[in-house]
Amino acid sequence: MKNKVTVYGIKNCDTMKKAFIWLDKHKVAYFFHDYKSAGADKAVLQRAIKVHGWESVINRKGTTWRNLPETTKNNVTERNAVELAIGNPSIIKRPLVTSGEKILLGFSEEDFKDVF
Repeated sequence: MKNKVTVYGIKNCDTMKKAFIWLDKHKVAYFFHDYKSAGADKAVLQRAIKVHGWESVINRKGTTWRNLPETTKNNVTERNAVELAIGNPSIIKRPLVTSGEKILLGFSEEDFKDVF
């Protein structure tokens, strides 16, 4: 493996579990960055938003998003999305996976096959 693989997320998330199972089955070595114990990584979030857009990085279908005040939800921009995510790491689409210059959002077996 040439590139260091880091999986960002929350351990007990069902989508995270699918990603862990896939990576383990395919013998992909990775480091797990747990948002609950280590918080969100600002530089990684900035990179993810630059590549995928804040609309993809911020999970707008989950409970965390739904519980935000309407004024917050209505005023999210690329500029303030990073701070929103740092303050509410559960709002970040999971898993967020980095491998070298690649950055993946969510679990897709096809995307994982392409990268790993």
